[in-house]
This record gives sequence, C-alpha cells and structure tokens, in this order.
Amino acid sequence: MSVIVLDDQVVHYEVLGRGQPVVFLHSWVGSWRYWIPAMQGVSISFRAYALDLWGFGDTAKDTSRYSLNEQLKLLEGFLVEMGIQRCALVGHGLGAVLALLFARRKPEAVDRVMAVSLPLEKAALNPSLESTNLADLLEWAVSKDPALNPVRGELLKTDPQALQSSMSEMSQDEIWDLTTRTAANLVLVHGQNDPLIREPREEQVADLPEQAHALVFEQSGHFPMLEESNKFNRLLIEFLNLKSGESPRQLQLKEEWKRRVR
Repeated sequence: MSVIVLDDQVVHYEVLGRGQPVVFLHSWVGSWRYWIPAMQGVSISFRAYALDLWGFGDTAKDTSRYSLNEQLKLLEGFLVEMGIQRCALVGHGLGAVLALLFARRKPEAVDRVMAVSLPLEKAALNPSLESTNLADLLEWAVSKDPALNPVRGELLKTDPQALQSSMSEMSQDEIWDLTTRTAANLVLVHGQNDPLIREPREEQVADLPEQAHALVFEQSGHFPMLEESNKFNRLLIEFLNLKSGESPRQLQLKEEWKRRVR
C-alpha cells in the first residue's frame, strides 16, 4: 500500500505502468480498488494512478475534509506530491464531478477528462444514494455479479458523512455548466441500467459542445469499468491516444469490444 501525507493526514494511492499520467477518481460507492482492471489496461502505455478520497477506502476519515473543495485540494496536493504537471483524469460519479471541477480550476493541468456516471443534473441522482445506509446501499445498488466484488469489499470502509457531504453541495446548474464549458476534451460514459445515476436525456446530448461526446454501455449499471471491462478499456485507450485537441466524436463502441475477458 502506497501513501502520502497531506496536512498531517494519510492519503492512500496505488500506481501502475510508465508513460503519460492518468489519474483515476472513484465514485460515492467504493474506492480506488475497482479501477484495477482499467489501470492494468492502460499501464502498458501510460502511468496509472488511483487514490482514495477523504473519507473513502484507506484514506483518512476527517469530517472537516469532506467538502468538494477539500477533495479538490486533496487532488491538487496529490499531483504536486507526484510531480504531475499535466494529466488525463478519469472520474466516476463523485470522481467525475471532481474531475470537471478541477479542470475548470486548473485547466493547464488537465489534458482530457473521461467522466463515468456523471449526473448531468441533480435530478439524475437517485435520492436514496444520500439517505440510504451503506449496508442497504450495497444490497440495491451493487449487483451480485462477481465482477463487482472489489466494490462490495470496499464500500463499508466509507464514512457515510463523506458521501452525504459531497452530495449536498452539488448544484444542478453548476454540473451542466461544467459539462458544456470544460475546455478539455470530454467523454461521458453511462450505464444504461445504472440504479444510481440516470443517463443523459437526448436534448442534453444534442447540446454538448464539439469537444464532448456521450456514450452509453447497454449492459452496464453503475460500474461499466467492471461490468463491461474489455469494452471500457478499449474505449479508454482510444480516448487517451487521441491527439490533444482532436475531437472525441469519432470514438464509437465497436461490436468486437463487447466480449468480456475472463
């Protein structure tokens, strides 16, 4: 287990591979651990980092650090500690919100963003996510698919206040504004069967700017990186290999990507 100390508190992270940096940020449900297949997929050509946010996984639990602003300060401090000046961000749920907020705050530090299961409006969030206890959340939000074992094993490490604090701050207008005004190339990925986050409405997809692209994984719920890992990894690698400034609109889900690798 790798850790750094930020403001006298432990932040847990893991790293694989060599090359240009890619930083993975987890959702409200789980921790860094479910990113392992994606990290392995990109580590041949990229250096993949995944960290636990304040209140999640093996990072410190401190209620004074659970705001979105404090989580952004964690990300900024992590990049400084790792010597990363510019990177790609891959965020999921809460991590997707943070990735877009950070891209607005530090545009010079973010080359591109993949936002997985991003709620494009407050109404897209299942309200039970904020009010349900962790044990019940595990039952209704995480299927029995063995691929999701990394989620089940880590969810109960979460401090419920970390989940609730970040959700209470989310502004419907700000999320949509972040999506449409982000300068970096942006790919949105949603699972069609996600019980937590509703996929974008048709009119929202139509209003996305040229540098943004939305794709739906038809066989996935909240965790396409695990439920359709082969397809997710292929898409992610193609996105990371686009030249800077090249539109992601050319990216499409291909039939041959659908086979799950065991």
